Amino acid sequence: MPGAPVVIVGGGMSGLAAAYELCRRHVPFLLLEASATLGGVVKTERIDRFVIDAGPDALLTQKPAAIDLCRELGIGHRLRPQATRGTFLVRGGALRSLPEASVFGIPTAWSPFVTTRAFSLRGKLRMAAEYVLPGRPAAGDESIASFMGRRFGREAVEYLADPLLAGIHGGDAERLSMRALFPRFLDMERRYGSLIRGFRAGMRGRTGPAAAPFVAPIGGLCEMVEALVAALPRESCRTGVRVDGIEAIGHGGFRVHDAAGNTMTADAVLLATPPRIIAPIVRTFDPALAGACARIPSVSVVTAALAYPRRAVKNPLNGTGVVVPRSEGMGISAVTWVSSKWEGRAPSDHVLLRAYLGGARDPGAIDLSTDAILARAHRDVGRLLGIIGEPVLARVYRWPHANAQQEVGHLGLMAQIDDRLSAHSGLFISAAGFRGSGIADCVADGRRQATAAAVIVPQRLTA
Repeated sequence: MPGAPVVIVGGGMSGLAAAYELCRRHVPFLLLEASATLGGVVKTERIDRFVIDAGPDALLTQKPAAIDLCRELGIGHRLRPQATRGTFLVRGGALRSLPEASVFGIPTAWSPFVTTRAFSLRGKLRMAAEYVLPGRPAAGDESIASFMGRRFGREAVEYLADPLLAGIHGGDAERLSMRALFPRFLDMERRYGSLIRGFRAGMRGRTGPAAAPFVAPIGGLCEMVEALVAALPRESCRTGVRVDGIEAIGHGGFRVHDAAGNTMTADAVLLATPPRIIAPIVRTFDPALAGACARIPSVSVVTAALAYPRRAVKNPLNGTGVVVPRSEGMGISAVTWVSSKWEGRAPSDHVLLRAYLGGARDPGAIDLSTDAILARAHRDVGRLLGIIGEPVLARVYRWPHANAQQEVGHLGLMAQIDDRLSAHSGLFISAAGFRGSGIADCVADGRRQATAAAVIVPQRLTA
């Protein structure tokens, strides 16, 4: 099989963003994807008049890399801000509204915080004390639970850190790294001595409503994948090709081996697959690099999409959804009110909901039967939202090992990985779980690594 100056292994968001950057720089490439489709965990189904994102469903406005890419691709006009605000959490089996003026539940204004029923009086007093608590940043890395516990107390760990900060990664607050995932919080503690003071300082002077924290294409995130694929040369993207190894060749460059026994050569190789997939690919080539990648764990998650007639749902669904602390003992960890959060996702007389299961909290959920997953999701969602009757549409999406976990010490592990990469000119790594986790992180790093790879190619051609 003929090669290319750059071979990209993996056709998820990191790989597609890297391919786009190479295309923009007129550097020939070959993208190889093991599955039958491109896009990785980005998948949208359109069923009747329902639009269902099976994986990620939004782009974070505070990290503009993905939004900028959408504009470059000509679909910026398709982006819509979330239609509603407001998040709820479950406490004592009931829905409690988190303070509207808050960041992950951390108050930026006192009045909504005082009146919320999401926290006990004792919990509120302890959280409010963070405002005057001296800033004592940890000497090294620490977990999300450690950070939130020392700044805001144990109730904040149970009702904010675990279901919200760790929950968005499907992880365990006792294990996930603050330095890797929420460096902004640590910077704020160093600068202001208090997160509450820092957030309030950031709000000072603002006029008008705050910008929506999330946006998404009106037809689902697959629009981004479709636009990326359309911008790439068709002959440069191949699906159904599983890479199982690489080796260095004498004059510089690499030989890439696929599972069918084919080989191809490249001046540069960009591995844009999850850490657990990269480890066996490089095991023979660089055992130390393989070992470091293998030490990045992952968890499996499940999403269940449920649609109901609007009249069957008692709750008005004025908000974006609800998170469920593990202490509530429910089978789901969160529910997004899709048809409230995004316009055009369901017929006007129906509601579309999406329940989350699995992750570090319930690793066995991925192995449940489809009927068992739907029964669990319908039971818990029905109990929380006052739903009568069965769903008119139900879908289950399994994502095995989809969420790489950036645990305490992750940045040190990344330093080891980068050190090994520096020993192999022309070898690059970019995927969720290495230098970030969300779509914006994948896009930014994929383009960054592709830019570095593009520098290698003319050097090798003129050597």
